[in-house]
Amino acid sequence: MTASNTKNFKNPRVLIVTPEVTYLPDGMGNMASYFSAKAGGLADVSAALVSALFKEGADVHVAFPDYRTEFSSHLDPLIRRELSHIRASMPDDRVHLAEDRVFFYQRGVYSNYQAENIKISLAFQREVINNIVPRVKPDLIHANDWMTGLIPGMARSLGIPCLFTIHNIHTVKTTLAHIEDRGIDAASFWQALYYEWPPNNYEHAREGDPVDFLASGVFGAHFVNTVSPTFLMEVVNGRHSFMEEPIRAELANKWHAQCATGILNAPDPSYNPATDPALARQYSPADHVVGKRRNKRYLQKITGLTQDENAPVFFWPSRLDPVQKGCQLLTDILFKVVDKYRQQNLQIILVANGPFQKHFRDIVEMNGLYDRVAIADFEEKLSRLAYGASDFVLMPSRFEPCGLPQMIGAIYGSLPVVHDTGGLHDTVRHLDISRGQGNGFVFEHQDSQGLFWAMDEAMRFFSQEQDVREAQVKRVMTESAARFNHAVCARHYMGLYEKMLRRPLIGTVPQKTPVNTAAG
Repeated sequence: MTASNTKNFKNPRVLIVTPEVTYLPDGMGNMASYFSAKAGGLADVSAALVSALFKEGADVHVAFPDYRTEFSSHLDPLIRRELSHIRASMPDDRVHLAEDRVFFYQRGVYSNYQAENIKISLAFQREVINNIVPRVKPDLIHANDWMTGLIPGMARSLGIPCLFTIHNIHTVKTTLAHIEDRGIDAASFWQALYYEWPPNNYEHAREGDPVDFLASGVFGAHFVNTVSPTFLMEVVNGRHSFMEEPIRAELANKWHAQCATGILNAPDPSYNPATDPALARQYSPADHVVGKRRNKRYLQKITGLTQDENAPVFFWPSRLDPVQKGCQLLTDILFKVVDKYRQQNLQIILVANGPFQKHFRDIVEMNGLYDRVAIADFEEKLSRLAYGASDFVLMPSRFEPCGLPQMIGAIYGSLPVVHDTGGLHDTVRHLDISRGQGNGFVFEHQDSQGLFWAMDEAMRFFSQEQDVREAQVKRVMTESAARFNHAVCARHYMGLYEKMLRRPLIGTVPQKTPVNTAAG
């Protein structure tokens, strides 16, 4: 191959299809930085991946719904008018907004009503399938979660390699007839979708055999990933009874075909104690002792806890959901653990909503623990302050597809106390002071005694000499910042893209022989 031919050969074009994204690089298109819609970690991962690919010079494009009200709600009227004038992007823009009235006036990414969510999903996928994919002509498609579950089947019918990422195990179902009535010609790829019952033929499937969106995404994709390697294996091995069998079976099929893997998410880059404006005092690993004490006093003051900078503080950061998050384990032992460490003035703060909040409030009221246990509705600024003020983060989850609070806590020097499951297993190792290893406290059996044992272990660490604690926390903060970041996450995805394409994303040259991408 001549040098001129190599120069003219383009990098593979990647289209990332996502219902949410936190931010986009300015250079990707007109007003790209104003497009932001977030409901969870998927938005952060999408933003990090797009930004990393763009920064490296990859030919990356992104498609997501045009949430007009959401995008413009924070803008002043003049910029809002400008945005409306240039919404029809230039031909070389890399941001492709799916246009439909169903999400023009949507407040937030998802609705509280399943029927409305199905309508939003189908409108989004219709625009991707009918307009965006033909315009972009991608070499690889990366679809995310149930909102894009039909895209892999479409990609397979066109011979385009497709990665499908599962961030949440939620799914919806509807019929082919409904899908087609919303403008998607699913007849061309109906055999690449997953149905509630095995269909005999297209006509049989169309009217009365619901399509499972999440299972379809797994079934149709060439490669699948979850956001935790351990959670993937737990699903494949049938460890979680709540997992619907079609999703488990299809993930197992992909795993055994060597077409599935796990890639951990990472916290938003704004979670940095050295720059976080929510903190009363910002700090780094080098001066974390002074910083955390200042934040602790301020947190105690505004929440009504006894002001004591030497008090051990445990922080509950997750929603109070007894099905997944294990909050009932803490209610079982709340008085017991506070009473056991009364002399040390042990304190617990919960910044979380959920059905179990009332149970915590009842225990506090019954035992007069107002100066030892603080309970507040979730508010991001208060939650960030609690990371900076606390010594430990509590995450006794029954299952955890990935989890971010345990990573954030470690970055802020608040050591995680976790149940050994899913993403918690992948990110937390039991602290071993003698070897200078580990970053938290891990218990194996998900019950209240297991949590109590792990909190005892945390208090045993807290009772160490100041210089011992300081050295370990400094190490954990430094190692966590290097490990739990979007650059690391993006590199894993880029490697997976290259594996699927069988060639580099940047500065590539053509393959001498065709590669079969339909495996899996």
